[in-house]
Amino acid sequence: MNPPTFFDIAMLKLRGKIIPDNSCYIKPNPLRNIFFFMTTPIIQFVDVHKSYRNGAQPITALASVNLRLYAGDFATIIGPSGGGKTTLLNLLAGLDLPDRGQIILNGRKMSDLSDHDLTLLRREEIGIVFQFFNLMPTLTVMENVELPLLLAHSSRTGGEHTKTLLDYVGLWHRADSFPAELSGGEMQRVAIARALAHRPAILLADEPTGNLDSENGMKILDLMRQASADFQTTVVLATHNPQVAKIGSRHFEIRDGKLTDKTP
Repeated sequence: MNPPTFFDIAMLKLRGKIIPDNSCYIKPNPLRNIFFFMTTPIIQFVDVHKSYRNGAQPITALASVNLRLYAGDFATIIGPSGGGKTTLLNLLAGLDLPDRGQIILNGRKMSDLSDHDLTLLRREEIGIVFQFFNLMPTLTVMENVELPLLLAHSSRTGGEHTKTLLDYVGLWHRADSFPAELSGGEMQRVAIARALAHRPAILLADEPTGNLDSENGMKILDLMRQASADFQTTVVLATHNPQVAKIGSRHFEIRDGKLTDKTP
């Protein structure tokens, strides 16, 4: 049996219960300052292994993966289908756990977190951009962007924060439109605004240009690169496109579960 896709698991997690207002949220890391960002990895994999079973046959998805990324890094990971890209993103998002090894996100060992705390970590620290946009068709552009804030019971809904985000991606004039009224490039810009709504430390992108033409794809990459620089967000982008893989400050290749740093 093949492992579930990144989107399959993410949507199952998002359909869970909304955390009540009096829940115990993970407290912000007090060391989240400039010095901390410059000296401490935001993402760290230490000898991470992950395998699945296809009947009686074990399938190695990740083999002894080591990785360090810092605030503001824009990392692209290229590899063939089945090479381990989706598994790596699943682990980064806390949607799955490694068989062995450590994953540390923003100073937290993910193996030490409960399911409840992993949910909060995703809602507070991680933004996700999907290939097929995955906007809610019955919600307006503004409502789609505000969805992560509603899940987190944030006070920033319905106000200047959302307008600023839509201005940032050039879509404030589309705030009251529905996804069906947008082009593919516009839908992906909405998806990026939604992923940035809670100001995550980490932005994960699974083939974000795979459903776009080359012109709109480049605009999306430029927007993500600009957001990484403006917000010091650590971006991890998975792709099979060699041209897309050239974007960013860090370059990796994954094949047969083995990650290789190709940064010049």
